[in-house]
Amino acid sequence: MKTHRDLDVWNAAVELASSVYQATRDFPGEERFGLVGQMRGAAVSVASNIAEGAARQTKKEFAPFLYVASGSASELATQIEISRRIGVGDAKGLSELDAKREQVSRMLHGPIRSIKARSSP
Repeated sequence: MKTHRDLDVWNAAVELASSVYQATRDFPGEERFGLVGQMRGAAVSVASNIAEGAARQTKKEFAPFLYVASGSASELATQIEISRRIGVGDAKGLSELDAKREQVSRMLHGPIRSIKARSSP
């Protein structure tokens, strides 16, 4: 029986979350409860929602969790951009994070489209 651990998108999302934790270690202390907490929370939410949705009984039940994961990835995109604009974090590291986030976002759209196609009349 397959679990969330077997999903490429979940594995990519866990890697993204790990990278966010690594990248935000060097953010200023005053961002600990600001951008650092927001970015880490959004990244963890992506992987967590994929896992929770994968545990549901049907693919149709999985879809709302994929949408939430996609929304969290969009939140993270905004937080990366704000970090870039205010000069917090390493510019190259932020670009690499955004590329990983974009990859996860693209990976989420495949199963969302597939589920929508199956549930359409």
